[in-house]
Amino acid sequence: MNRYIKSFLHRGLIFAGFGPIIIGIVYAVLQKTVADFSLNGVQILIAIVSVYLLAFVQAGASVFNQIESFSIPKSLFCHLSVLYLAYTSCYLINSWIPFDPKFLLVFTAIFLIVYFCVWITVFVAVKITSRKLNAKLKS
Repeated sequence: MNRYIKSFLHRGLIFAGFGPIIIGIVYAVLQKTVADFSLNGVQILIAIVSVYLLAFVQAGASVFNQIESFSIPKSLFCHLSVLYLAYTSCYLINSWIPFDPKFLLVFTAIFLIVYFCVWITVFVAVKITSRKLNAKLKS
């Protein structure tokens, strides 16, 4: 289990730097398109730190797919749970969605739909690639 924790931390550290870059781009676009857009230093700091942590967790969570003792449903559940918690926390902390059950329900539905669409796409792509490799090995 220790190697998976190290892998989680390593992957997270490699990709976490993209978080502040993304939030910078989002704020630059908002500043150009929203007339009364303004933030104070604390809001910017919270956004940078929270998006950095979100990117760290998202990159690190891919380790669940590498744990051989995990079944696909268990791996999927762990990955989904960690990402959902990270995204929901980040969005609520930054007030990107209000802390209201109706909004959380809509956010959850959209998150699940997008998550499963991406997961199914990746799963099918891996299956197709595996079949092609196996066919080459057999010939």
